[in-house]
Amino acid sequence: MRRFPILIGCAVVASSASCGVNNPLAPPSAQPSADASADAAPVTQPDDLNDVLEPVRAKHGLPSLAVAAWVGDALVGEGAVGVRKVGDATPVTKQDKWHLGSDTKAMTATLAAMLVDAKKVQFSSTLKKLFPSDTVNELYQQVTLDMLFMHRSGAPANPPDALWSKMWADSRSFEVRRDVVLSVIKDAPPNPVGEYLYANTGYMIAGASLEKTTGQTWEDMMHAMIFGPLGMASCGFGAPSTVNTVDQPWGHESKGGEYLPVKPGHAADNPPSLGPAGTVNCSLADWGKFLRVHLHGSRGEATIVSGDALKHLQTPPRGGDYALGWGVESRSWAGGTVLTHSGSNTMFLATVWIAPAKNLIMVAATNAADAEAENGIDEAFAPLIERYAK
Repeated sequence: MRRFPILIGCAVVASSASCGVNNPLAPPSAQPSADASADAAPVTQPDDLNDVLEPVRAKHGLPSLAVAAWVGDALVGEGAVGVRKVGDATPVTKQDKWHLGSDTKAMTATLAAMLVDAKKVQFSSTLKKLFPSDTVNELYQQVTLDMLFMHRSGAPANPPDALWSKMWADSRSFEVRRDVVLSVIKDAPPNPVGEYLYANTGYMIAGASLEKTTGQTWEDMMHAMIFGPLGMASCGFGAPSTVNTVDQPWGHESKGGEYLPVKPGHAADNPPSLGPAGTVNCSLADWGKFLRVHLHGSRGEATIVSGDALKHLQTPPRGGDYALGWGVESRSWAGGTVLTHSGSNTMFLATVWIAPAKNLIMVAATNAADAEAENGIDEAFAPLIERYAK
């Protein structure tokens, strides 16, 4: 069963800013025009971090590794090393797209926040209200959007095997997601409602509830309300590479100590119906456009989401450390609170750290997802912390 792990206790990043050496990625700033005035401030190019990134990639034997860092809106460092596909010499580039896995969850929760701002739903809306004409088990009836996004709905971590098989057998997204969700919520939740259990199924339920409310698919809403307004032109769903090409990174499975490339197509990602839990792919530059919404919002600055809704997205329940699509931690190198998340479809891995007190965003991605990939991603953040978490 394919999962989207959340890794919020990364070994290297968990310690101080002097935790090691290594990585970053995103798009270069525009050159100043030829007729720019002599006293105009020069455009600062981001640091090229390939030299510190490559030793990390090689140490862990990863197909590729990419990173990026922003201070506010300014891209300050980036890097991309390795190849798109093991056995092919095509190198990755700083503009390549990466599968974000469960990092999609913060996007789905943000989409809901925008609908809250538009008074279409409330975070306190219950499944009984969100699915008024459908059969909802008594124990699910008082589960709210908040509880779904905070993994406290009692929903199973992943859909039951029979439904999972249905998802694999049918490539449709909206119709299958609706059918699976309705099958799940008509039965009693398998876990205690109100207790934390990381659940992809909960995000499927949340996504389906937004679809029922608006009459639009989750995918269409993502394009219309997030990707489009933020200029995230590279973003899409599923494996980033086109079938029968090496135009983007391929995902890799780890078998017997080797990375085996997974051909783009049906088996290269989770079923499309899992979408709201984790099927987005993006360039790191475009991912950064979304992440800056949360950085600015965490600093009380205006974004496409209201300040109250942004604060709600980033606030975990009392005694918990998972908010709405975000792990909320504290790190000394960050000067306090950080927002963090990792995502994987078992063939890619991507991690983000946002440090509001430092006005800093850092991301890293690779096209593998085993323990070596996790360790490589962790180590890749060390040089970013050393350079930019001043």
